[in-house]
Amino acid sequence: MEQEFYKGLAQRVRDLADRADPFTRRRLLKVAESYDAKGGRAGQASQRAERPLPLPRIPPTAIFTGPGEA
Repeated sequence: MEQEFYKGLAQRVRDLADRADPFTRRRLLKVAESYDAKGGRAGQASQRAERPLPLPRIPPTAIFTGPGEA
């Protein structure tokens, strides 16, 4: 009975993680892993592929500096 409870919690957390931003997604997947460990399914959470984080777009510094600026 307790295993089913934690299994359900882990699945709900994973469903939330699928719709979350990358930072929150990583945190939620760690929570799901802890629920899996409590429910006796320690290996399944690590099998899910995690999306890579997008690289930040940094504008070139030439945009911010012009002639006469130091």
